[in-house]
This record gives sequence, C-alpha cells and structure tokens, in this order.
Amino acid sequence: MITRRRRFRLVTRKALKRLAFLAALLLAITIWSYFSMIRMPGRTYRAPLPALSDSQRELAARLEAHVRFLAGDIGKRSTFHPRQLAEAAAYAKSRLEATGLQVRDQSFVERGTGVPNMDLTIPGAAKPGEIVLIGAHIDSFQGTPGADDNASGVAAVLELASTFAQRPQPRTLRFAIFVNEEPPSFWTPDMGSLVYAKQAKAEGDNIVAMLSLESIGYYDDTPGSQHYPPPLNLAYPSRGNFIGFVGNLGSRRLVRRCVETFRKNEPFPSEGAALPAYLPGVGWSDHWSFWQTGCEAVMVTCTATFRNPNYHKPTDTPEKVNFDRMARVVEGLEPVIQDLASRP
Repeated sequence: MITRRRRFRLVTRKALKRLAFLAALLLAITIWSYFSMIRMPGRTYRAPLPALSDSQRELAARLEAHVRFLAGDIGKRSTFHPRQLAEAAAYAKSRLEATGLQVRDQSFVERGTGVPNMDLTIPGAAKPGEIVLIGAHIDSFQGTPGADDNASGVAAVLELASTFAQRPQPRTLRFAIFVNEEPPSFWTPDMGSLVYAKQAKAEGDNIVAMLSLESIGYYDDTPGSQHYPPPLNLAYPSRGNFIGFVGNLGSRRLVRRCVETFRKNEPFPSEGAALPAYLPGVGWSDHWSFWQTGCEAVMVTCTATFRNPNYHKPTDTPEKVNFDRMARVVEGLEPVIQDLASRP
C-alpha cells in the first residue's frame, strides 16, 4: 500500500497574502501619518542665526523685564500663594491697560477665593464676529518661580497685545491671561482657560483660531538635548534649538498654517506636529481647553519637560531663559497672528 506524504508548509499562500496586505496597509498608514501629522509646509531654518536687529534687542529687553518681575520679584504664583498671584495679575492687567484699550476682568471663584482671568479685545475691521485668541497662563507650578513655565508665555502675550493694539486686523484679536493651568487644577473644571472657553461658547463667541503660548524661552544647541515620546524621536531633531507648533488632529490645518507663515517670515528653527491628543505632551496646556469646546487650537512651545531640565523645579529662574531667541520667536509670531486675522 502506497501512502502519499503531505507537504508541510510553515506559511501558507493565504497567510502570505494576508501578511503582504497588512504590510501594505501599515506602510500606507505610516505614509499618511507622516504627511498629515508631521510633514509641514516650507523648510525649517538651519543656518546660523543672523545678528539681532535693533527692534529685536529692544523686544528682548522688554520680555526680560516682564519675566524678571513675574518670576524674580514676585516668584511663586498660584492659589497656594494668593498674594503673589494677585500681584502678578495686577501687573499683567496694568501692562494690558497701557495699550489704551479696556481689559475685561473674568475672574472667578475657586475654593472660596477669587482667581484672575482677563482679556483684551481689539475689534476686527471687516469680520468682527470672527475671533483669533492668543493666551497664556500666569500661574506657576507649586513652589517654583516659573520663568519659562510660564512667565515667558505671559511676557509674549503682553508684548503682542501692545504690538497689535493700534493695528486693527480684519478679524477680532483677543489677548488673554489665564489662571490655574498647573496642578491641581490642570484638566479640571477649575482650569482658568476651560472656564474661559466654556463661557465664550455660552456667549456665542466664534473663536476661529487659538494660540496657547506655553514655555517659549528655553533653547539648547547640544545634540541630545531634545527628547520626545516614542516614536516621535525618529522624526524630529535631537537639538532643542527650535520653537514648536503642536495641535491635535482636528487642528491640523491650523498647525500647518502657523508653521508655514512662521517659516516664511522668521529665520529661526521651527517644527510642527498635529498628533493624536492622547500622546504625552500634546494637550498639556491651555489649548486643550478650547479643544473641549470645538475650537481649533495650537500650542506654541519650546516643549517644556521634553527639553528644559528646570521644568517644574525651583531652578526655573529668569537666568535660564534665552531672551534673544525668545525675542526672535515673538517677532515671528506677529506675521502668524496677522495671517490668521486676515487670510480666509
């Protein structure tokens, strides 16, 4: 009796087809992810930085004065240090009022204590019902002076408000100072920007774009100074010498537009990313609050904890902030804001 042996195959033809399909699908997803989330218009600046202009030097000096007052003279700013928080808010309000425009007090009560939220509005000349909002949080992490996080962002808001106060744009511009971005209020109903965003939605405000200026003053040219959540380290540079524009997938167009305009106008390294909101760091500031109300919002940042070794530490002092580079970034944000406030 003759018996035939069956050939034993480790991988069947059907299995190979399935593997090939999965590999093709994975490749397609990777390519789509790169071009939709990571690849940005234009090219980042890679040459040596040009000499500071006179206007940049003057801007750097003003930014330094703001940061040194908030993080040096005042220091710790939170509900655990209410006197210092109130002093910081009074300073920010006085600087906004120096533009000659009215500052709207939007303070609210948290745990029986009033906490400061405020904004300044520059009405649009052609589309006043469409609002571009630029904001930053004034509080610091508990027990820290918060020079980069986030006196740097507040200083930028104050200077940008002064720049645009007498330059009305087609759309309305708002410059806001928020409270309670740091823990324990972070991502809670007491977060100042979330209170603001919910109130704006209730009042029918049409916020077409929001920029959150978050920790924009720390830069390091050393290789390996920049870190990322995996696998983003495969796509971005290892030197922490750039400014980042970060948004969620729903804000992808806004991220790309900001990066494109910044790169066209400012010779300074820049990177952009529109990523899933669940990735670490993507939603770690006030832009997150506006995502909750359906607005497109982007964080402008030097990436904080992914670069700055002083993040949320007592060593986050004004001496660690690079005001020359910060001035270049703030100057580069001017055409970004102007573009958002004018181009359809």
